Amino acid sequence: MNQVFKSDLFRGKTALVTGGGSGIGLAIARCLGQLGARVVIAARDESRLDAAASLLYSESIEVFTRAVNIRDADSVDTLFAQLLADGMHVDVLVNNAGGQFTSPALDISPNGFRAVVDLNLQGTFQMSQAFARHCQASEVKDASIVNIVLCLEQGIPGMAHAAASRAGVVNLTKTLAWEWADLGIRVNAIAPGTIATEGLENYDADNLQQGVEQLLIKRMGEAEEVAQSVAFLASPAASFITGICLQQDGGEHLTGASPQR
Repeated sequence: MNQVFKSDLFRGKTALVTGGGSGIGLAIARCLGQLGARVVIAARDESRLDAAASLLYSESIEVFTRAVNIRDADSVDTLFAQLLADGMHVDVLVNNAGGQFTSPALDISPNGFRAVVDLNLQGTFQMSQAFARHCQASEVKDASIVNIVLCLEQGIPGMAHAAASRAGVVNLTKTLAWEWADLGIRVNAIAPGTIATEGLENYDADNLQQGVEQLLIKRMGEAEEVAQSVAFLASPAASFITGICLQQDGGEHLTGASPQR
């Protein structure tokens, strides 16, 4: 890690990572913390947050936990109000929280589709808007948002709701980059492909493996690799980068090797 980035890269900065209790979110929190950031991990599952915080604390990372339901605007506003009251001015927001389930498009109910869109798209917007207002209130400059989406260049068979909502986040990323540039907020996204986390247990292993074999880089990605890309986009090294979606997918966007999840 420190061979790539200086260990004090984010010294004096506070990073807020949603869905930071496990998987890619936890890897992001660890990476930013190892690079000197004070890290706030936020999610609905407080028990998972507590376990993640204990792990990070054991690695000498300054970490705080906050409960939040990103689909609930009042919960999001309360989160940022608490952070301000605690004297924490957030410099980096990583919108990692999200979710979906597998289903043929013909079988997705209106409520099921709406729930995924509310979580992935509405939730990301509410967190981003509250963060921008937080930056104005606390006079944070050189702020950064990094949105974690999905590799969706070829669509995502079996997850029409997730593909639609994440595509919305990609476009939202570009629009907010336009609107918030004058506020000193850069907005970027990362679209991971198949990343080896515990979340893959919910998908068909044979289909995943077939997709991996078609990639240009014939392996699954690692959560730590995504975390390092987040660190780059949030750092001064990317100070001239905004409005992009980085495809971190082993070449999936070129081959069209979209696993049948």
